[in-house]
Amino acid sequence: MNPSTTALLLIEFQNDFTSPGGTLHDAVKAVMEETNMLDNAAKTAAAVRAAGGCVVHAPIHFAPGYGELTAKPYGILAGVVDTGSFVEGAWGSQIVEALSPEPGDIVLEGKRGLDAFASSNIDFILRSKGVQTVALAGFLTNCCVESTMRSAYERGFEVITLTDAMAATSLEEHANAIKFDFPMFSKPMSHIEFVLALQAGAAADTSRGY
Repeated sequence: MNPSTTALLLIEFQNDFTSPGGTLHDAVKAVMEETNMLDNAAKTAAAVRAAGGCVVHAPIHFAPGYGELTAKPYGILAGVVDTGSFVEGAWGSQIVEALSPEPGDIVLEGKRGLDAFASSNIDFILRSKGVQTVALAGFLTNCCVESTMRSAYERGFEVITLTDAMAATSLEEHANAIKFDFPMFSKPMSHIEFVLALQAGAAADTSRGY
């Protein structure tokens, strides 16, 4: 794995999901604790930076009143509106402190739906930086992570899903997505497996004098 062509995409690591008091935290708390996903994601981000890879944050924001959405949203977006989640400028929409963007990180703008590719300029950014491999972590395993995974696969990126750095609203949903869907569109692996591969790639580049 070549760190210089690898990006870690952190999807919706925002207080409404990650932190006590967040509007959706109770829904994902059990899976977060089971996978230790927050700590695993933070360690992975640090490793990617150290190896020379790219860290990209993909938060979701809506203006107060959710004017960007239909007047009668349904499905997952209805839940966002009903709980008052991810309102721009509010504490709940802020990226959790454990994964605060650092110098050199990229924070995407414009994400309003499930798929990070659908409403942001991520495709342009990744290609401009020469990224070929995209590793995904975040929320929800079977929703925004899965939607982004499928789009990245369709666009020709090598897609890695970090199975212990993401969470869903139940262990069953989390496990089913990883078991049945992820192998079709990605290379599922633990954050440790990914970091070791990245470090091996960085060491190989150093030995070649790159």
